[in-house]
Amino acid sequence: MKQHEAVIEAMEREGGYATLGRLYQVVPTITECSWGTKTPFASIRRIVQDPRFFFRIRPGLWALNDSRDRLPESVLPSGKTPVAKVSENTHAYYQGLIVEVGVMRHMEAFVPLQDKNKPFMQGTLASVTTVPAMYKFTYDETLRKAQTVDVVWFNERKMPDAFFEVENSTDMLNALSKFVQLQDFAARFYIVADALRQREFVDKIALTAFRDMHSRVLFETYEHVAVLHAKLSELALLGQGEEHSL
Repeated sequence: MKQHEAVIEAMEREGGYATLGRLYQVVPTITECSWGTKTPFASIRRIVQDPRFFFRIRPGLWALNDSRDRLPESVLPSGKTPVAKVSENTHAYYQGLIVEVGVMRHMEAFVPLQDKNKPFMQGTLASVTTVPAMYKFTYDETLRKAQTVDVVWFNERKMPDAFFEVENSTDMLNALSKFVQLQDFAARFYIVADALRQREFVDKIALTAFRDMHSRVLFETYEHVAVLHAKLSELALLGQGEEHSL
């Protein structure tokens, strides 16, 4: 079996689409293909960029050309998919990537209860999160705000390590306001969005209302999250430590 055929086979096993991180896990299990190396990851990255067989849906997510017409609407929206639903599914995809990055970094991960049944890859967000209900790490009033944050990572002491707001289409002011109310925790704060919104982030975080949070809230792009997800998947399979900025 040729190498590109092994990647096609792996993607077919996943329903016609997969993240790079998932391909790194599945492709080496196809024993009919010889890679001549224990680390075929660079070859897999190169192969999925071959337009004869694959296309990119969004950062980190690839699909088979032959599967285009049978992909779930949550993965590849059609022209009839409502704009609001497209935005919701995109939002859930990046929530899922952030959850998986946290788990690979030995964190526990939480998403709001109303988001748990939203689709992520072949399952739902509930299938990848590790915290079914928000830990009671503070007063009820503050907990009510914390449990609306898109993704929360917890450390081994069940205290918040990082808060993430995925800003696909909403106003960043709401996310930044949440962070202000959570600023007393020794946690990190991230806005995750399309790179085109970084200028907006810079303008919003500079407002007087967010003066105390100006140096604590970081902006990360969708592309960076996808690259980090793939890299951590690779390092986990190699049994190595990870480099990260999240």
